[in-house]
Amino acid sequence: MKLPFNIDLNNKVVVVTGGAGVLGSSWVDALAECGAKVAILDRSIENAERKAAEVVANGKIALGVQANVLDKTSLKKAHEIILEKFGPCDILINGAGGNNPKGTTTKEYLYEEDLYEENKDLVTFFDLDEDGIRFVFDLNFLGTLLPSQEFSRDMIGKKGCSIINVSSMNAFTPLTKIPAYSGAKSAVSNFTKWLAVHMSKVGIRVNAIAPGFFVTKQNEALLKNADGSYTERSHKILNATPMSRFGEAEELIGALLFLVNEEASSFVNGIVIPIDGGFSAYSGV
Repeated sequence: MKLPFNIDLNNKVVVVTGGAGVLGSSWVDALAECGAKVAILDRSIENAERKAAEVVANGKIALGVQANVLDKTSLKKAHEIILEKFGPCDILINGAGGNNPKGTTTKEYLYEEDLYEENKDLVTFFDLDEDGIRFVFDLNFLGTLLPSQEFSRDMIGKKGCSIINVSSMNAFTPLTKIPAYSGAKSAVSNFTKWLAVHMSKVGIRVNAIAPGFFVTKQNEALLKNADGSYTERSHKILNATPMSRFGEAEELIGALLFLVNEEASSFVNGIVIPIDGGFSAYSGV
């Protein structure tokens, strides 16, 4: 992997939740390239070990570990494995997250006639599934809080330790149709600032990146048609993005490396960095 710049993470233990995903995988590669021992956490041990094997095949250090970020017992077991194999965690990347169709409306706007529409496939605001909304909120918010509880204990009193959370542009301006995801990512941004203040006396910095629009396995069906062309929603996104394109996973790495590098960002704490091609800066006019 070609890095935008290199930093020294030798002897650092980095835990990446969601590390086998599209975006998480690129972070794992970058952190390992900088010399870190990277523990890749994923619900699927097969996916975690597959990604770890790729890293090891490239001469770097990685370990695949099964973990459910919503289960304290699972996180504790993962932590014990990492302590045995690598040692205490220095850096935590809370990359696990996502959306669910049950927390999504069919249309961008509510129309009165929708209330009388006999269409079982139509999901209005009033039809949103409580369990679906709870799942999305838990996955993103609790899925950030619980790993932070588990792994930040290792960091107390050490130098150069930090937590990086993953928010979203939805936290700045909510997108239509996905209220659960937008609300959950707003909570992640708020929690990032809260935790940065809370941990400031024990030497742990807490920051977040807020990706704009990147094509991943989770959103590909929303952004691309079966033939690979862009959907109507994609065109709306691109028209509202001054750089007129989706981001590439590698374009998140520079901000990530900046935030984890104590030499570069030792006084940076409690911020959320938009990485969005100008989306948040554009008024539409």
